[in-house]
Amino acid sequence: MFKKILGLLLGALLLSTGAATFAQADSAEAAAERLRLVMIDPDRPKLEALVADELTYGHSGGRLDTKTSFIGDLMNGNSDFVTIDITDQTVKVMKDVTVIHHTLTARTNDRGVAGNVKLLVLQVWQRREGGWRLVARQAVRFPEQAPA
Repeated sequence: MFKKILGLLLGALLLSTGAATFAQADSAEAAAERLRLVMIDPDRPKLEALVADELTYGHSGGRLDTKTSFIGDLMNGNSDFVTIDITDQTVKVMKDVTVIHHTLTARTNDRGVAGNVKLLVLQVWQRREGGWRLVARQAVRFPEQAPA
């Protein structure tokens, strides 16, 4: 009887720990999805709520944005995403920090010029009072394919 009770308690503990980790990852993933959507259809209050004041946003070309410049470029059309598709996403939860890697494929219309982009992206999210905030983002171009 004691072994049954101990087994049930251990099982419940494992399930609750797994559920907490899943919920944390889901929350950061949900915030990342909200960011994807608001980058396509920019809304200043929504962007302000998702992005940390200390944001470091690295572009594949080497330019760095702050929270102010990142949001400003989305709002004024300097950075205009028509579509954003996310694939190959991985999520690593470490207490109040979540690291997300993915492939971003997008159609853009930056400053009125149509374009296409495919990037590898790293996002770092931190859980703070009020929800998850993007604190860092870095994009890199795909490595050149070696000739066969």
